[in-house]
Amino acid sequence: MARAYRRIRAGDGPGRDGPYARGAAAGYRWALGAPGGAPVTGATPHGGVSMETLMAEVDAAVVQLDDPAQPPGAALYTQGAHDALAWICGLSDHCP
Repeated sequence: MARAYRRIRAGDGPGRDGPYARGAAAGYRWALGAPGGAPVTGATPHGGVSMETLMAEVDAAVVQLDDPAQPPGAALYTQGAHDALAWICGLSDHCP
């Protein structure tokens, strides 16, 4: 996970500087225990990030992505956070 975070922060690969990459980086950063709120909900769990809180954040991202009123840039950010967190949770084989 830390290697994936470093790769996306370094701008490795196409599209690594837009809202999707920022969302994925925020997801990795939060899952690694950096201070600050969750990338989608802004929640700050006490005692660190657990699998339960990771899954709750994935679920929140799905709800936001289903909202047709969400602006395109915000949707890309949310998609990046979702994809990173889904990969961390083992729900996806795609590592953003």
